[in-house]
Amino acid sequence: MRKRKMRKKKKKKRKMKRRLLEPPDWVGNCAMTKKSKSKPMTQILERLCKFDYITVVIMSEDVILNEPVENWPICDCLISFHSKGFPLDKAVAYSRLRNPVLINDLDTQFFIQDRREVYRILQQEGVDLPRYAVLNRDPDRPEECNLVEGEDHVEVNGEIFPKPFVEKPVSAEDHNVYIYYPTSAGGGSQRLFRKIGSRSSVYSPESSVRKTGSYIYEEFMPTDGTDVKVYTVGPDYAHAEARKSPALDGKVERDSEGKEIRYPVMLTAMEKLVARKVCLAFKQTVCGFDLLRANGHSYVCDVNGFSFVKNSMKYYDDCAKILGNIIMRELAPQFHIPWSIPTEAEDIPIVPTTSGTMMELRCVIAVIRHGDRTPKQKMKMEVRHSRFFELFEHHDGYKTGKLKLKRPEQLQEVLDIARLLLTELGAHNDCEIEERKSKLEQLKTVLEMYGHFSGINRKVQLTYLPHGHPKTSSEDDDARKDCPSLLLVLKWGGELTPAGRVQAEELGRAFRCMYPGGQGDYAGFPGCGLLRLHSTYRHDLKIYASDEGRVQMTAAAFAKGLLALEGELTPILVQMVKSANMNGLLDSDSDSLSSCQQKVKARLHEIMQKDKEFANEDQEKLAPTNSTSLVNSMECIKNPVTTCDSVFTLIENLTEQIRKRLEDPKSADLQLYHSETLELMLQRWSKLERDFRMKNGRYDISKIPDIYDCVKYDVQHNCSLKLEGTDELFKISKLLADIIIPQEYGINKEEKLEIAVGYCLPLINKILLDLQRTHEDESVNKLHPLYSRGVLSPGRHVRTRLYFTSESHVHSLLSIFRYGGLLDPDPDKI
Repeated sequence: MRKRKMRKKKKKKRKMKRRLLEPPDWVGNCAMTKKSKSKPMTQILERLCKFDYITVVIMSEDVILNEPVENWPICDCLISFHSKGFPLDKAVAYSRLRNPVLINDLDTQFFIQDRREVYRILQQEGVDLPRYAVLNRDPDRPEECNLVEGEDHVEVNGEIFPKPFVEKPVSAEDHNVYIYYPTSAGGGSQRLFRKIGSRSSVYSPESSVRKTGSYIYEEFMPTDGTDVKVYTVGPDYAHAEARKSPALDGKVERDSEGKEIRYPVMLTAMEKLVARKVCLAFKQTVCGFDLLRANGHSYVCDVNGFSFVKNSMKYYDDCAKILGNIIMRELAPQFHIPWSIPTEAEDIPIVPTTSGTMMELRCVIAVIRHGDRTPKQKMKMEVRHSRFFELFEHHDGYKTGKLKLKRPEQLQEVLDIARLLLTELGAHNDCEIEERKSKLEQLKTVLEMYGHFSGINRKVQLTYLPHGHPKTSSEDDDARKDCPSLLLVLKWGGELTPAGRVQAEELGRAFRCMYPGGQGDYAGFPGCGLLRLHSTYRHDLKIYASDEGRVQMTAAAFAKGLLALEGELTPILVQMVKSANMNGLLDSDSDSLSSCQQKVKARLHEIMQKDKEFANEDQEKLAPTNSTSLVNSMECIKNPVTTCDSVFTLIENLTEQIRKRLEDPKSADLQLYHSETLELMLQRWSKLERDFRMKNGRYDISKIPDIYDCVKYDVQHNCSLKLEGTDELFKISKLLADIIIPQEYGINKEEKLEIAVGYCLPLINKILLDLQRTHEDESVNKLHPLYSRGVLSPGRHVRTRLYFTSESHVHSLLSIFRYGGLLDPDPDKI
């Protein structure tokens, strides 16, 4: 009896062993060797083999490529996916022959290879996409090939895409995606490609779109320099990782083992729903796709099909478990295997928080003025020619009575008119015509600078004057007085210099010091806390800049230094810097001063015309707030008129020196800083010489800031000319500027506050909102704590808001802090 039981037991073991050796549920892995033998695939298949009744067979590349499908191993379940060189047609034929359970559908993998089909399916499923149009240059689709290219836009089959826009080849196998930038940001394009070493894109000055091949053109989505990659394993599981956008500077961030650095992030409920839709729509259990988080929404911009997360043990465990359950759920009933779906609680996305008495950084707010720039210059002229009125009407100037022209094609129109009028005027000896001619020459010269237009450094403003320009009492009252005219104001200069870019980038690097782990030598400490904080998606960074080119470029250079980016500023500007040209947040119209500021400037002008030494009553009038720098400047200046006489004499001497240099043949090809010529330098100083001392002999003290601006620029950048008197002119003009510039924004406290509120109220309200929000806000993107190895505080979340602007906002903000009751007026006790 006992022996019989033993025999039965052995027989049962042999039967079980035979069953394990020849299990009914073979899982075939059919892919190219590079994919089949990759670390993620190996890790997942090893875990999959731990399931009872599952055995994995890896089909060799030689069999896949060279054997007929009838000779391929017979499998009950197939994990198969396309990559370069893979015979997808043969895999489909095998599927029809053996009818295995497919982890990823094979027929839809043909669609995934065509971006047009991918976008069609996504649109059909109601998934949010960037606005796009398809340009088909296929011979069989001639009706879908209508491209009109402009300076700053393309029109594709009637749909207009202003720059920046994205140009993608329709073949998903072609990774040469281009992003084109507007001329206002520097133009050119960023050319993306499949990673080569540590690069994934490169900047090119080429601004024209490709003329051969079929492409998708789509709206560029501003993502603050971060892309999100989502990986599904079935419709109910999605893992997401953030990485630096390849379009930002093209440098791939890698760890000590040479692997691209990516950080797991939390998906919102809506994003999880999108992942489910993508997985089901393309019938791809294991599926990767790209999300762009922009303007509070999430957009799908690419579906990659079968792809795994790299270097995440937690993901490998999850993926193998889900795949094993899917396989057993399909095959267990078919082969009568005793198996039931395990019931396990889902991982709860708990976000740990820091504890203890140590303070934690929550919010960083900075308001930053632009860096070193070229001198700002302005020229005004009254115009009456019909061509100017036609231009004004063509651009809808009559709607508001004012018109700003900055775009290249608009500036070209103004240049064409200037050239035409100069030809018409010809050689005249009339003084009035000569004056008009010299101004038209200057208009032509400035617009022809650099040989091309870039809207960030020149602009023309036209204002409608229904009764002509107001005449002064000294001018004759002529018949043309009541005729309408246009006031043309040409502004140029004010560009960020190379030195300004270096300043901004260096300041960005130094700014890291205030973040956790950022102390020490910031320049030699690239792995400091801020970079890790930002890369791990625990940093909510927004950079705003006013509409001025120098301010935007300063913001881009600062971001480059702050986040240790490489390459050109244009891609950084487009992706990281948001234009704040809304509700006066950072912009101000310097031509429309408040009545209070106009009165302040008039009073300041009168005080500074006093031809005797400042007395105590003058200090009470000019410096009622007892500003130390103002009082010191007044003591040094003593007599303001005498000081202005000295400034004027020094300017006269300077222009005479420049004229002599121009007469010297050795100076003919002399190049000054930032490609300025001696002729342009002379024009700059001659205009200040003409404008500073008025016809009545008094001084226009509103020109003091411009004089100080110009001499500071030349002392810093053109000292090689060794012009006499520039150091003296710098010292004296600085003393005057230290009085004029701050006091133009109000002389007493009440005026300072009134003017400051006019400039800064939107910015102050925005800063208050920034401070009130907390990191518990559900709308922010968060690091996923369950997948975050080596991150000590995954719950930490820092909000940074950087506002880049110009002088008016900085002076106004300081006035609000000093006199608005926001700060304790008593000095700090040390």
